[in-house]
Amino acid sequence: MKSRERVKRAIRFKNPDRAPISHAILPATQFKYGEALNEILNEVHEDFGWDYLPDMKRTDLPPMYKKGKNYDDFGTLWHVETEGICGIPIEYPFSDWSDYDKYKFPEFDAGPPKARLYSGHLAGFNEDYYARGAWITFFEQMQQLRGMENLLMDLAYKSKEVYRLRDDLLEFNLRWLDKWLALEYDGIHFADDWGTQHALMIDPDFWRRFFKPAYKTMFEKVKAKGMDVHFHSDGYIIDIIPDLLDLGVDVLNCQASVMGVEKVGKQFAGKVCFRTDLDRQYVMPFGSPEEVRKHILYVFDQLGTPDGGIIACGEISPDIPLENIRMMYKTFTEYSY
Repeated sequence: MKSRERVKRAIRFKNPDRAPISHAILPATQFKYGEALNEILNEVHEDFGWDYLPDMKRTDLPPMYKKGKNYDDFGTLWHVETEGICGIPIEYPFSDWSDYDKYKFPEFDAGPPKARLYSGHLAGFNEDYYARGAWITFFEQMQQLRGMENLLMDLAYKSKEVYRLRDDLLEFNLRWLDKWLALEYDGIHFADDWGTQHALMIDPDFWRRFFKPAYKTMFEKVKAKGMDVHFHSDGYIIDIIPDLLDLGVDVLNCQASVMGVEKVGKQFAGKVCFRTDLDRQYVMPFGSPEEVRKHILYVFDQLGTPDGGIIACGEISPDIPLENIRMMYKTFTEYSY
């Protein structure tokens, strides 16, 4: 079975021959392990066209991954301490609302990147592979334009400016999204980290009133083109997973280990395809290879079904030992529904 069909069957619960595999490798991990990591990856058939992306070079790193202080195209200043691991924004285009009226949103092209980003979600085109394009954020981009603390205060006080920012950013995202939808992708990737370790960052009811309509507008455009909606969100987000499914999310990449793998599986297995996120707080960096294997099989068993619903994935950061990376991919390649 070719990769593209395998992925589509997994998403639609139509009996793929095996769980498709998706890389999620931080640049810092590639830089740390080099050829030793490549030797492991050479034994893995990845189903999203990772092999067709150019090799990651330090000079190609985007501002949020490049060591030091660098401005991105939005005018946000990033501070990166460890090369190849996403840093933190420290200056914002309008930390003061008085700067808003003179701000101009940048214009971006769409399509395969010049360099491989950490999760391989911007795959180049090859008809044998499932092409997943973009990495469109909304809540996170609002933070990076306004500042996290400022934005949360704006939301708490429901300032008129924060509604204006929401609407203007939505229009920007829709313009950019149109460029992606004009290309031959199978799915479009959205991402916003909504959870802390124990709860959603804002009240779920307010999330539904303020943010859900914006996601609905974006996702409907993707669906109208016959493409799948992929959504990533870290943290404890179980309160809004039903909303994400209601909005039409086809593939969900969430931290099930934070919410409770069995709990997430009981509520949502068979209702959405999970691009798995393995326990990267404890098991992957500190467990033995055998513990890694058992954890993966447990996650797949709880979140998948006999008919599909699993995309095998685990974020690989530089604190994960090579032997655990090797065992992860060995388990991926040997697993069948």
